[in-house]
Amino acid sequence: MMMMMMMMMMMMMMMMMIMLMILMMMMMMMMMMMMMMMMMMMMMMTTTTTTTTMTMMMMMMTMMMMMMMMMMMMMMMMMMMMMMMMMMMNMMMMMMMMMMMTTTTTTTTTTTTVTMMMMMMMMMMMMMMMMMMMMMMMMMMMMMMMMMMMMMMM
Repeated sequence: MMMMMMMMMMMMMMMMMIMLMILMMMMMMMMMMMMMMMMMMMMMMTTTTTTTTMTMMMMMMTMMMMMMMMMMMMMMMMMMMMMMMMMMMNMMMMMMMMMMMTTTTTTTTTTTTVTMMMMMMMMMMMMMMMMMMMMMMMMMMMMMMMMMMMMMMM
């Protein structure tokens, strides 16, 4: 039991660390975007009226990119949360099964099998979710590219 608890704690810690890392990445991205924006502004200030339109377009693009990045980050966060939840559920299930386990061998075997099945199911679900998220991201990227192309053409 103690071992189980310890494991739970460790898992939690790991998750927290990952979350923090993601947050940091988000911050970095934001900073970069801001810098870019500033640069664009400066350019706009310096250049003549003919090139202002182009700069504006660029700015718009940067904004779009920013939005997309944000969305992606949010998606990632959601995914992480879901994974965490699933892990927790798994752990709880395991605990419950452990508690329920009786002295007889037959029951123990059955319980173990059930737990294994549950775990497998959970894993499958997680994988499916991951796939879905990835697909969504890809789609978004494609859309973004298309938009950019259109802008360039214009």
